[in-house]
Amino acid sequence: MLPGEAHGPAAAITRRASDRLRAGHLWVYRSDIESLTPHQGETGIPPGALISVTDNRGIPLGSGLYSGASQIAIRMVGAEAGLTREAYLSSVRERLVTALALRKEIAPITVTDNACRLVFSEADGLPGIVADRYNDLMILQLLTQGTSQPDLRALLSETIRHQLGDSITTIVERPDPKIRELEELEPAPTEPLYNAGMSAGLGVGRGAGVSAAEPNLTTVFTINGLQLHYDASAGQKTGAFLDQRENYAAAQRHARGTALDICTYQGGFALHMARSCDRVTGVDASRAALEVADRNLALNQARNGGLRAQVDWIEADAFELLREYEATRERFDTIVLDPPAFAKSKRAVEGALRGYKEMNLRAIKMLAPGGMLVTCSCSHHVGREEFVGVVASAASDARRRVQVLEVRGAAPDHPEILTLPETAYLKCLICRVD
Repeated sequence: MLPGEAHGPAAAITRRASDRLRAGHLWVYRSDIESLTPHQGETGIPPGALISVTDNRGIPLGSGLYSGASQIAIRMVGAEAGLTREAYLSSVRERLVTALALRKEIAPITVTDNACRLVFSEADGLPGIVADRYNDLMILQLLTQGTSQPDLRALLSETIRHQLGDSITTIVERPDPKIRELEELEPAPTEPLYNAGMSAGLGVGRGAGVSAAEPNLTTVFTINGLQLHYDASAGQKTGAFLDQRENYAAAQRHARGTALDICTYQGGFALHMARSCDRVTGVDASRAALEVADRNLALNQARNGGLRAQVDWIEADAFELLREYEATRERFDTIVLDPPAFAKSKRAVEGALRGYKEMNLRAIKMLAPGGMLVTCSCSHHVGREEFVGVVASAASDARRRVQVLEVRGAAPDHPEILTLPETAYLKCLICRVD
């Protein structure tokens, strides 16, 4: 494609956006688009179409998936302009095989760890695609107009089955309701994309008059030797927070005495700390999450060796409970802070920083001398330096000396791309508080 020449739909973008793409970023925001040119004979650009991207001089920068709804208007998928759907699907297959091979190296399936993220969207060169494995269940999320398509669903299911074989019994697409609303996507399929109990080929279900076994949407998976319940029809994100897997183990190594786990969800940090602490209290605002946490507790107490700590659950708002604990001078030897993302957009960053500051300030004040603080942020709009600065400010206000023992991120199966800072979303500091 020569400057000024268009094959298929095209977008010309600002110089700032062009520089960002040339530096390795993969997103074009709607505010960065200077002009859109539909394919010849068409009146507009179909949602999810492949679109050529040029700078404002007409020099091609590659091809991307177009969204007619998201503020991220284009997600780059190739360095060549004019990429066809067939060529795109071929590249998806190749990148998926590469992603699966990488996970065999960095997160192999073993008796003690049989859950991991197999595809991490842009970090694996597969924008809009997430795949998580929980034991024998595979969960897919197709998060854009260009990826939430039948041809891609079939390709992903076929390739995963070919690569992983009989170890996967069910493949389910689990939609993210908020993202589907933002992307204006049609409802996702309600039946599994693959079920080992089916008596016919991929995608054939009862609707075609073929009998099929009920798909098993629940399983028990294992991380760091702990067993956890999984239900593909419940919970947040894809169902569990696999990105914290190695941080759970690190917290277990450092934790001791009486521990408090704020925003415990289904007990990930709390149950790991129950191996090294005397007493652990897990706090969450969701009763449903705490019910799963309690089932996870019972599951691991029944195993040989069990858990050494007494574990309790409290249903409460994190901020309200921390204020109450501070007022009554409660003291803990270990505190974990793992709240949901406070900053869902750039506009929310200021409020998010205030929230992180308050939560960390109260926790630091509540720690006994020599206590351990494990504090996390999963807001990609809050950078690592900003988060460290907030914790430092809290330490200063509390007049406590805080030593940083470890600066951590997501587990290796959630790789960071140096030119895409959004992939470095998870921050975890492990600190000693004097």
